[in-house]
Amino acid sequence: MDDLISSLPDEILFRIFSSLPFESAAQTIFLSNRWRLLWETALVQHGTEEDVANAMSGFLANFNEKDPSKNTRKFRFHFCNGSVLLVIIARNGSLRLHFSTGKQEFPQQFGLQLEFNHQNLASQPSPSSFYVKSLHLMSVTYLTNEVVSSIMTNFQILETLKITCCNCLQSLSIGSDTKLLSLTIFDCPQLKSLHIRSYKLRTFRYRGPLPWFRPEYHFNLADALLDSRQGPGYSSFSGRDFDSVLLTIKNVKVLTLCKWTFEALIWPSLSTLLADFQFYNLKELWWIDNSIGRYDSEALISFLKLCPSLQQLFVTVSVLSIYRGQTFYFLLYDFQLSTPQQLLL
Repeated sequence: MDDLISSLPDEILFRIFSSLPFESAAQTIFLSNRWRLLWETALVQHGTEEDVANAMSGFLANFNEKDPSKNTRKFRFHFCNGSVLLVIIARNGSLRLHFSTGKQEFPQQFGLQLEFNHQNLASQPSPSSFYVKSLHLMSVTYLTNEVVSSIMTNFQILETLKITCCNCLQSLSIGSDTKLLSLTIFDCPQLKSLHIRSYKLRTFRYRGPLPWFRPEYHFNLADALLDSRQGPGYSSFSGRDFDSVLLTIKNVKVLTLCKWTFEALIWPSLSTLLADFQFYNLKELWWIDNSIGRYDSEALISFLKLCPSLQQLFVTVSVLSIYRGQTFYFLLYDFQLSTPQQLLL
């Protein structure tokens, strides 16, 4: 009954980590205190904003070296201003960048401009750009936004970008000339302006108050999620601000939409053009509804009339609750209709 594996040297255990899928490697923390300490081990480096790009490139380049002591999946970079960047290698060329600034008495709003995939792909890519296909940015702040912008220029073949929990992010501009296929933006409550330029984007997912949104060249979009149950992100929002988004999602095959978006933005624009505008390609609809009292399906039925090719319908109804200035949504019930015959009912 002896645990022979846990008694192996750290170098061998690091090699085991490096060969496991990310989810499996993370679960090893439940095996014993030793495995937990190994998982939490990270290469640590201190420096300035100018040093972080080269430091991270070196970490990624060394991940597959024969020296097993360098096969840890985590790299922690400490900035001179007190901020910390935690880099985690996940699976299939996926990278997670989690920024932390400690306690901030007066957090400042900031804008973020991400331009990548501009480099000459015929040239030899750097180790970091060659490896990273999926990037997850978490908790970027005004102290680290310039660092993020400089890092992004190294990712030449990035296909998936996810941005979450950037609480003070006010404006976001993303430009990609080549590979970006999927973009997710979740839980950035102060975001008021969003500009996206990407020629090959196929999946777009957004959750949070709806900002002023200007998409470019996204008519190949196939899967879209727009969850803005909290309404617009700024007071001067009008239906015309949503026109470009409506044209962008017109040809999607899978759509997740909340009731407010349809009632406040889509329906007013289409009330006189029902015969001309339809979601002809929509096959799968995920409808997010909310109810204070008795559930009203009128908005959903009106939207279904615009979807002649719909095959699957998923409905989630939640109850809105406000407690101490914060908004919570509780799942009330959900149901699924999966055949055209059911939809006719």
